[in-house]
Amino acid sequence: MTNEILRSLLPFAGWDDERANDLTTTGGTDPILPTSFRITDTSTAALGALGLAVSDLWESRTGRRQQVTVDARRATASLRSGKYMQLDGAGVSTERNMVMGTYPTKDGRWSYLHCNFPNHRAAALSVLGVAEDRAEVTKAVAKWDALDLEEAIIAAKGAGGMVRTMEEWAKHPQAQAIASLPLMEIVKIADSPPEPLPEGSRPLSGVRVLDLTRVLAGPTCGRTLAEHGADVMKITAGHLPNLGYQEYDTGHGKLNAQLDLRDEKQMETLRGLVRQTDVFSQGYRPGTLGGRGLSPEELAELRPGIVYVSLCAFSHEGPWASRRGFDTVIQTVSGITNRQGELFPGAVPGPQFYPVSAIDYLTGYLMAFGGMVALNRRVKEGGSWLVRISLAQVGRWLVSQGEIPASQLQNIPAEFTPEEVAGWSMVTETPMGKLGHLGPVLGLSETTPRWARPSVPLGHHDSVWPEKSK
Repeated sequence: MTNEILRSLLPFAGWDDERANDLTTTGGTDPILPTSFRITDTSTAALGALGLAVSDLWESRTGRRQQVTVDARRATASLRSGKYMQLDGAGVSTERNMVMGTYPTKDGRWSYLHCNFPNHRAAALSVLGVAEDRAEVTKAVAKWDALDLEEAIIAAKGAGGMVRTMEEWAKHPQAQAIASLPLMEIVKIADSPPEPLPEGSRPLSGVRVLDLTRVLAGPTCGRTLAEHGADVMKITAGHLPNLGYQEYDTGHGKLNAQLDLRDEKQMETLRGLVRQTDVFSQGYRPGTLGGRGLSPEELAELRPGIVYVSLCAFSHEGPWASRRGFDTVIQTVSGITNRQGELFPGAVPGPQFYPVSAIDYLTGYLMAFGGMVALNRRVKEGGSWLVRISLAQVGRWLVSQGEIPASQLQNIPAEFTPEEVAGWSMVTETPMGKLGHLGPVLGLSETTPRWARPSVPLGHHDSVWPEKSK
């Protein structure tokens, strides 16, 4: 099944079906964790495609391809890598806010409130008119019809949604808009001369990446590019809410600087960084950065030859194109949580999330894959490139692989063995302490993936590019 899914990715890189033979997979297939969705096969395929793109870049440098291997169990574990972190020997809490979750509504349906970020929590509580107390929220939600509450929270600049079945979602105008799109796009947006890769001993040595993304999917892209030698600078701002533990998980290999783009002087600093960068990765809603002079076309003028990787929640098409969204929101509105709850009921009846953040991490891997394909095209034919993807498109791709038959979903372990996790893990010295975490998944025959820099707190570095890595 993995090779079949991998073959759906090959055309994005211009590869024929035979290229799938360059990937070796071990470790089995779905189901590995308790869900009917093919999280193992899709993560193995996405990482495999990424490895083949790394191999292409290495071939552009050296004339040699690499052997690529992926362990399927390790790939599956990577879809919840935050779960396996330890700081100075103690577990790192990834608990969600107490009012975040699903609630029954007046019309017999369920509503999901995304409340991890303070601003989204405040929006939901303001609509419901209650304090931050789960019992009070439960009573308040029970007075609403699910669709009305969904619209009210979105209007208040919050995030969440009504739990739908997959059949209901398929009929929704947003789902139909997404169905008209490919999984991702890699398109040339401007002409510029071909650019050889900078000198260096790793596939992405000397390649500079600006990472203007948040939460999990986009930051995973940057972390993945750093695994292969890129100099990645995460840009955030002090006024933006964040969850610190996620930065530990996705910050491996990165520089981390802060710029307030509301300030024109700091915006000019960003433009200066862009002029010296190769990949610009952003995760804001469509049009948000365009209003700041940071659209793909504007950056292609500022830095000819740039690769612009663009992520949003619901794609750039359809009535929900500008709507906020997260992995859990996509699961909710598209029928995934409804189906998971049917097959794997929780302690309380109702919808359930699958046991990983598959859409987030898959999206991050696919963003990195697309970025590397575009970089290799820049080497060969030049040009500025746009890589465009959304969480909803990746969710559709995941669901479209079909489900594991219910008869095969009995007695599936909910966790990997301690010995497995230990074998996949490493310890890094960081400014926060000794951080235990999963290492890179990909196996490459000549350039072992690694992170040259540790995770650091937000704003730890100055917003200046260092000398290029070799």
